[in-house]
Amino acid sequence: MTLDNVYLTIALSPLLGAIIAGFFGGMLGRKVTHTITIFGVLVSTVFSMYVFNIHVLEGGDIFNNNIYTWMQVGGLNLSVGFLVDNLTSVMLVVVSFVSLMVHIYTIGYMDKDEGYTKFFSYISLFTFAMFMLVMSNNFMQLFFGWEAVGLVSYLLIGFWHHKESAVEANLKAFLVNRVGDFGFLLGISLILMYFGSLDYIEVFSNLGAVEGVTILDGSLVITVICILLFVGAMGKSAQVPLHVWLPGSMEGPTPISALIHAATMVTAGIFMVSRMSPMFELSDVALTVVMVIGAITALFMGLLGIVQNDIKRVVAYSTLSQLGYMTVALGVSAYSVAIFHLMTHAFFKALLFLAAGSVIVAMHHEQDIRNMGGLYKKMPITYITSLVGTLALIGFPGFAGFYSKDMIIEAVHFSSLPYSDLVYYAVVAGVFITAFYSLRMFFIVFHGKSRVDSHTAGHIKESATSITFPLIALAIPSVIIGYITIEPMLFTGWLDNSITVSSRHSSMAELSYIFDSAASMIPHALLTVPFWMMVLGIATAWLFSLHKTEWADAIKNRFHRTYYVLDSLYGFDRFNEIVFVNGVKKLGLLLWKVSDMVIIDKIVVNGSAKFVGFIGSIIRPIQTGYVYHYAFFMIFSLLIILTWTLFSGNNPQLNVEF
Repeated sequence: MTLDNVYLTIALSPLLGAIIAGFFGGMLGRKVTHTITIFGVLVSTVFSMYVFNIHVLEGGDIFNNNIYTWMQVGGLNLSVGFLVDNLTSVMLVVVSFVSLMVHIYTIGYMDKDEGYTKFFSYISLFTFAMFMLVMSNNFMQLFFGWEAVGLVSYLLIGFWHHKESAVEANLKAFLVNRVGDFGFLLGISLILMYFGSLDYIEVFSNLGAVEGVTILDGSLVITVICILLFVGAMGKSAQVPLHVWLPGSMEGPTPISALIHAATMVTAGIFMVSRMSPMFELSDVALTVVMVIGAITALFMGLLGIVQNDIKRVVAYSTLSQLGYMTVALGVSAYSVAIFHLMTHAFFKALLFLAAGSVIVAMHHEQDIRNMGGLYKKMPITYITSLVGTLALIGFPGFAGFYSKDMIIEAVHFSSLPYSDLVYYAVVAGVFITAFYSLRMFFIVFHGKSRVDSHTAGHIKESATSITFPLIALAIPSVIIGYITIEPMLFTGWLDNSITVSSRHSSMAELSYIFDSAASMIPHALLTVPFWMMVLGIATAWLFSLHKTEWADAIKNRFHRTYYVLDSLYGFDRFNEIVFVNGVKKLGLLLWKVSDMVIIDKIVVNGSAKFVGFIGSIIRPIQTGYVYHYAFFMIFSLLIILTWTLFSGNNPQLNVEF
């Protein structure tokens, strides 16, 4: 099988499964449907690992070829094509493996749901869309995949459409992402305007043509393009202020929380900026914007995780914070570090979401952590895997998240961009916050006194194998993947053929200078500030969650204004409701009263009728029926016409000199 057929198979296998499940799932039954869709994703996973071996491990050549010409307009060729290099290969393995685990997990989680076959169709369709996004070799196909994952996300967030909250959540996700996508589309339009092409390689090879070129008020074209592209990333990867959709998306079933809003779709923006590194490296302004937005998201979204009591929302705000860390890495030109954290985060965050789902199933869909406690005795597999995911998330030495998060913090430390010092303090403070809210949730759910009601307590047991198997499979890379891949991914060239870093930005060079080995990072961590911030976060979580539980309420009452700010999510939702929702309603009401009722109804429709009536009222008395009246009006009209003709224009008869 040729490589182009391999790439087609990776993309089309889940699409075929989605079509079969969507159109014929009812006839085939549940078992056949999930077998077909899982097999389709399994095929993609196996071939993705094959592609990873060829391109990354064996150093194969970059594949860049158009598979199908969709449209040709003049000299513009719009094609479906694949660009497969080391960055694409890494993304294919991450997306396919996490998707496979989620497909298997869904068998147990959605077992009693009436939309079982439809759900499998949707998640397979999402996997196809994500493959098309990461394999694209042009901006048009990138935008197709970008919108396709957004569409399927909309369908999955509102999958339980009988719940009003789910419908509101998917509408919010759709509308907020439209804001980001509008900026993204403007950026693509400017690329077409200035480069005359949408092909990645052609655009990257002609970047010199726009250096120094300005637009609008003197802003550099490349800066405007990069910021507009990043606006799209802000929507898809939930960066402040376009983050408001992601916590609400927890209204969907837990498997999609892991698949879409932790491991894959929300990382599309991170992947896109990394792919566009040749462009972003030309604009320090754009990189500074990216870095600052990421730092704000990492710090302030982490703080919101502290006051959440819904088990899935705690993990959701953790996702927001970790996406902020990835964005910070992009801003300091540490693109490979951002992708490294994207990969490690995909495994341990999917693990945490699926573990939360396991708890929810055991608790009969109870999601408030205040109604849990002591579950480690009855759910040992979920407990151990949750512990692994939590330790990876907080960056405990030796676990996957430790390596990627520490590299981000060090990269910021070496950055020379404006405000990088403040960003460094923000990401270090974020380590304490992450450890605090993560261990707070872990201690409350699995330790301490049980707060489970007596009816539910008698039925709690470990989840089915279809749920626990993905937990174990994801726990393994959550421990070892960082140790195995940090050196080749960051320092020995795995991503060198995919990412461009200017010599003006020295963070990666400085990192390579101080890096010795993955093993040496563990004892060295004991001497670093982030490690002790993590320890302090763990101790604080233990103190407030298990030892002095009454202190939490006392502090909440003492600092009730601060708690209100956090509990109200900084007022973003309220602001959007007042300014945008109510503002649009009032604007619509104004337009209805002015344009519909006044301009259209009174002036255009009724006004034209009244005008015709007015003209008729003037002409009507003239129609007397007497011939001499008509003769008079004819002679009078002729006199007016002759007079106008005589005195208007250049009439030689009137050019008389006296």
